[in-house]
Amino acid sequence: MGIGRNVVISFLALAGFLQLAAAQAPPPPGDAQVMEVEASKLLAEANDSRREQGVGLLRWDRALAAAALKHCMRMAAERQIAHQFAGEPDPAERAGEAGAKFSVAEENVAWASNPGSIHQGWMQSPEHRANLLSPRVDRVGIAVVLSRGHYYAVADYSRAVPALGQSEVEARIGAMVRAKGVAIKGDASDARAACAMEQGLPKSLSGLEPHFVIRWQDTELASLPKALVDRLRSGDYKQAAVGSCPTTRATGPFTAYRLAVLLYGPPSTNDVNPFY
Repeated sequence: MGIGRNVVISFLALAGFLQLAAAQAPPPPGDAQVMEVEASKLLAEANDSRREQGVGLLRWDRALAAAALKHCMRMAAERQIAHQFAGEPDPAERAGEAGAKFSVAEENVAWASNPGSIHQGWMQSPEHRANLLSPRVDRVGIAVVLSRGHYYAVADYSRAVPALGQSEVEARIGAMVRAKGVAIKGDASDARAACAMEQGLPKSLSGLEPHFVIRWQDTELASLPKALVDRLRSGDYKQAAVGSCPTTRATGPFTAYRLAVLLYGPPSTNDVNPFY
């Protein structure tokens, strides 16, 4: 079952999904205790298991931990486990509201009478084990709350996305274009204006008209689109302009970047492409 883009959620116990009764969260029980030591133990156990599987270790994320604690308190108040209660945002939205920046979000929840059994229970559940050992995630925030003799736990995992400014985004993409043997123009104004359009070129260009334009939007800045790579490999282009602008398509709480690259070369082609 998924919520939003690239969100994987799973259920530890079907019995935890009872009729959702309240539209607003009830107040946390007066005896609720935040168990920070138990949360730290779950992080250590998770990383021990990931190390055994040859998967990268998880780093603690304060925003995810805040989102996990808020939901964990809600579970304690409801006396049941669930990924979403009535009137509550879904796991990815909660993480985004807490300030996390990510391209992938996953969540595990648990209820136990013994905190030492939580990690074991997650590892014995195929869905929870997949979340905990997923190579797609690299951050985690965990909360454990003790209430009425029961332990409630939430682990929110994510693949972190850096919060980059416009110039930083352009510099990252520019470095990848430059590595293909194409120089980068110092003036990004035309590329930024083209980025904000769905197709075509700005009416007023500050310089020469490019021979190829590509636009795209993604949550990752690790690679260039294949169509752009193919053009760069052709050897027909000697200079490029890179521009970043606000995203134009809804991505929910997921962090995304929108870019445009303009390629300049011999005047034998005028191949302006629409949004990719």
